[in-house]
Amino acid sequence: MKKLEKATFAAGCFWGIEAAFREIKGVTDVISGYIGGNTKNPTYEQVCSGKTGHAEAVEITFNPEIVSYKKLLEIFWKVHNPISLNRQGLDIGTNYRSAIFYHDEKQKQEAIESMKNAQKMFKDKIVTKITKASEFYKAEEYHQKYLEKHGRHIC
Repeated sequence: MKKLEKATFAAGCFWGIEAAFREIKGVTDVISGYIGGNTKNPTYEQVCSGKTGHAEAVEITFNPEIVSYKKLLEIFWKVHNPISLNRQGLDIGTNYRSAIFYHDEKQKQEAIESMKNAQKMFKDKIVTKITKASEFYKAEEYHQKYLEKHGRHIC
């Protein structure tokens, strides 16, 4: 068996994208959390203030023999609006930005290629940032599997 890999995506509120990726065969875990900021161990309130620079994101653990990183990227483009700068629906702020945080050069290249392909689906320019993954901080426990805990499927 090939070793498990990580993928990290920010696509607005983490509750909805966490639920979407949990349903994908080959995904073994999805954790809601924060990435891309400058504060160690940020809290939800700190991240929402916009002062930490973090994005709400999910860290996905997956088996590449069952689901490819490319397939996860395809899903990423479909589960949010990548042409909306720092906003998803009613959620507004840099913590709701669209971003792909790559873990190695192969993921970086696949993300760039995937974004070029996804751009064909949109008239406006995709604003998603592709950035090297930095330290990921797990969000508070009440955010994990939030929709599942509350009997909902969408935000």
